[in-house]
Amino acid sequence: MQKIFIVEDDDSIRDMVVYALSSSGFDSAGFSAGEAFWLGMEQETPDLILLDIMLPDEDGIVILSKLKKSGRFGKIPIIMLTAKGTEYDRVKGLDLGADDYVTKPFSIMELHSRIKAVLRRSGEGTTAQMIVVDGIVLHPEQRRVFVGGAEAKLTYKEFELLHYLMRNEDIVLSREQMLEQVWGFDYGGESRTVDMHIKSLRQKLGEGGGSIKTVRNVGYKVGG
Repeated sequence: MQKIFIVEDDDSIRDMVVYALSSSGFDSAGFSAGEAFWLGMEQETPDLILLDIMLPDEDGIVILSKLKKSGRFGKIPIIMLTAKGTEYDRVKGLDLGADDYVTKPFSIMELHSRIKAVLRRSGEGTTAQMIVVDGIVLHPEQRRVFVGGAEAKLTYKEFELLHYLMRNEDIVLSREQMLEQVWGFDYGGESRTVDMHIKSLRQKLGEGGGSIKTVRNVGYKVGG
């Protein structure tokens, strides 16, 4: 399930977009200001960001600039939400690397169409790119993992769990987050399921297994 962050200070717009996207099969989360958004980014890396320009604490253009200069977040696709008549902000946003913009007021159908188009374009350029962390090489498109040149044979869930950890390199993820993202919202299991899969992953990754680190009383992380 693809994750979308919405940064919008208007409660009615933000709540409407979060609800509509969740109903369309996206995992969406809303933030009313820059401070809350940056805290959210430390917890999880989204697949796309909807970013309003006019925010109460930090200007959306400033946030966009910081994201695009970041080594960790620089490739996340961003759609700017702009007020009618702010052509200068739209041009500036696109110059800084925004992938698209939507002018308010907008229809949910239009927004949904723009999101799908940007995700499709982004996917065409990134699906074949491998992820490398501490000698572990993961190929998302082929669903293959290599350590020291040898392939690690993983189950479907083991691969999904490792992919999630590696996409969030050096971020501590709780067992609850992993259950939610890898097994799904409706999964009725318990956190021991994660521990068992982590143990199996470490064994199958051999010398690379040490890259999966336990963070006491919290969860796990890869790298760092």
